[in-house]
Amino acid sequence: MKLTAWLARCPLVAILRGVTPEQAEAVGSALMEAGIRIIEVPLNSPRPLESIRRLAAMYGDRALIGAGTVMTTTEVREVAAAGGKLLVTPHAAPQLVREAKGVGMLACPGFFTPAEAFACLEAGADGLKLFPAEGSSPAVLRALAAVLPKGTPVLPVGGMTPDTIGPWRAAGAAGFGIGSAIYRPGDTEEVVAAKAKALLMAIGCG
Repeated sequence: MKLTAWLARCPLVAILRGVTPEQAEAVGSALMEAGIRIIEVPLNSPRPLESIRRLAAMYGDRALIGAGTVMTTTEVREVAAAGGKLLVTPHAAPQLVREAKGVGMLACPGFFTPAEAFACLEAGADGLKLFPAEGSSPAVLRALAAVLPKGTPVLPVGGMTPDTIGPWRAAGAAGFGIGSAIYRPGDTEEVVAAKAKALLMAIGCG
């Protein structure tokens, strides 16, 4: 399934930075019940490959499970071996995009400039992560949309909360990477569910 199809189901990407394998399944269940279908486990979390493995085994094709903060081609292959189907990087890394596509993953690399965006798209990126969004603006996204290939999904990441995503959505954001506004280490599934509900209501999906 294309990234655009996953985003059409729900445009939120839950970034579970700091989650442990023991927490991952309960948090994943809360997100799935809320309607979120894309879950990212950053590789600077505790035993991230085990969390990815558990989530991928638990949800199969019902969710898009992947890894964030991916920095090397070796990590790409390890994520794929664990069952991850989505690559997310904090930076423009065409070589990681090509590696991900080579092992059948979707790729959403980070970028901040038009040059970085086009380099990643040329490498085969399925979408683009505008990061850090706090250093950009919806006006920048609107300008980028005029020059990027039509239909390119751009997802602002960084500082996305129920109070900030509205202007980005209006500027054409296809989705949003949500970190602490949806999960902080130690959050219970009830807390995660409440955060997810608030975010979904803010984008009109609640």
